[in-house]
Amino acid sequence: MKIQSILSLTLFVLSTYGFGQQTYIQSGQLFDAASGKMLKNKTLVVEGKKIVDIRDGWVVPNGSTDQLIDLKTKTVLPGLIDMHVHIESEYTPQSYVGKYKDDDADRAFDAAQNAKSTLMAGFTTVRDMGGTGVNISLRDAIAQGKVPGPRIFSAEKAIGTTGGHADPTNGSRKELMGDPGPREGVINSADEAREAVRHRYKNGADCIKITATGGVTSVAKNGQNPQFTFEEIKAIVETANDYGMHVAAHAHGDEGMYRAVLAGVKTIEHGTLVSTRTMDLMKEKQTYLVATISAGKHVAKMAQIKGFFPEIIVPKAIAIGPQIQATFGRAYKRGVPLAFGTDSGVFPHGENAQEFIYMVEAGMPAKEALQLAMITNAELLGVSEELGQLKPGFTADIIAVDQDPLEDIAALQQVTFVMKEGQVYKKD
Repeated sequence: MKIQSILSLTLFVLSTYGFGQQTYIQSGQLFDAASGKMLKNKTLVVEGKKIVDIRDGWVVPNGSTDQLIDLKTKTVLPGLIDMHVHIESEYTPQSYVGKYKDDDADRAFDAAQNAKSTLMAGFTTVRDMGGTGVNISLRDAIAQGKVPGPRIFSAEKAIGTTGGHADPTNGSRKELMGDPGPREGVINSADEAREAVRHRYKNGADCIKITATGGVTSVAKNGQNPQFTFEEIKAIVETANDYGMHVAAHAHGDEGMYRAVLAGVKTIEHGTLVSTRTMDLMKEKQTYLVATISAGKHVAKMAQIKGFFPEIIVPKAIAIGPQIQATFGRAYKRGVPLAFGTDSGVFPHGENAQEFIYMVEAGMPAKEALQLAMITNAELLGVSEELGQLKPGFTADIIAVDQDPLEDIAALQQVTFVMKEGQVYKKD
């Protein structure tokens, strides 16, 4: 009886985790993220969730249970990483009433669909930059294999100031505004800033997001004014660091951006009106710009459609949106550290790869744009020994496209194969 039990358990483990079973992926060319070069005719060997070998030529499986995936006509790359998404939502003209009629369950169903769209587009890892907290539950559900989606590093709820870009009661009628505090992510002092970080940690956040300036899509007049004191940001950064978390700062205006960089945030999101003074400080502090060009272009376009945004947002979208691509180009030429992020959710999820096109248009070579979405982003997330490259020992996050993205970066808009942690989710 004991032998039968042991045998049954062994068979269960093998069938569940795939130990011993290998998948051979034959590639026409393979992108080596470290060198930025394409390697011809390679075979990736995957076992369980890991890449265990990369062999020259098109190797066929040895074992009877091994599998073969023929991508000999494809370009194979590491799974992409997006450092700025909002997985819970997607802007429509109804978004601004949604917070009053949608329950968490409604948001969860939407978020699950958004996550699937993101994964099918080849983005196997994302950093979620703020929602209601449903993003934490979705992160855990994906990690447990309950729903398909990218690996999520979540900021849970962004931290703002009263009336600021992340104040969830902006645009509400007076009796619904109330006075949200640190628990809800709204602060007005250094002490409250520390408390807000601790609440995010308590709720399961992986990182911290603050809104250092006004924003385009909030129901408030100013899209660029500084909204935190230096002391408040410093308290957030110090507390986040104590809890092993980095801080990302939404910022359009330069003064709020400068304070955030000086205080030690790790990434600046958007950075629209950045000055040379702030860019030079970013270089000195090794603060990364996540430009989100796609979001800027999308809001500028949608602002031309009457009724898509509340009227208070339209002037901000028209003024801020068209400038972000040029900001990225200036930052690249000046040597500012850069990362890849899109702000998907402001535009439709699954269209994240259009950011590559805008980056190349702004003057960045395709090779470098790819490396940002692989090696750089993995380093910022602290997973550079697991993600961002196709190497033995790394997690088997693998995608494929029909054409060579180094020759035509738009090829990344048509991902034909997606594997995450050794499991195939898409194979056209």
